Amino acid sequence: MGITDIFLSMPKLVLALAFAAALGPGIRNAVIAIAITTWPAYARIARAETLTWRNSEFVAATRLLGASHARIVTRHILPLCASSTIIRITLDMAGIILTAAGLGFLGLGAQPPLPEWGAMISRGRTFILDQWWVATMPGFAIVVVSLGFCFLGDGLRDALDPKSAGRS
Repeated sequence: MGITDIFLSMPKLVLALAFAAALGPGIRNAVIAIAITTWPAYARIARAETLTWRNSEFVAATRLLGASHARIVTRHILPLCASSTIIRITLDMAGIILTAAGLGFLGLGAQPPLPEWGAMISRGRTFILDQWWVATMPGFAIVVVSLGFCFLGDGLRDALDPKSAGRS
């Protein structure tokens, strides 16, 4: 968790820029840079969920029945951690999309002829006074898709919350 704390102490965008610049331009390197900068939050969630369920009675009962540690983790702990991880992924997608667009805007993301919203905005800057829609529409698409992922995450949080299951 010490390495996780080090990664969490730095801004994601700056760290992704550093990794993408070190790896070179390209979609694969941008994906690697984004993955390297976003994993600590998921490791933190998985650890917290695992520590919550580790001392529960059903895990102790499963252990008494002779289940191995791997079986307990894969059959009992991981399904319980999956809902919070899925919710976190959908809520983080807006930031991931913005990071990818930022890398593309700076030329470190997808390279032409691959379409990428950040690169489209960067190329549209030269036409901003005459043809404003060239740069505006990719930015609008980023906002709409990011907002869609936020709404999806909010809906999944409501649907997968075990505390609200008894209220409906």
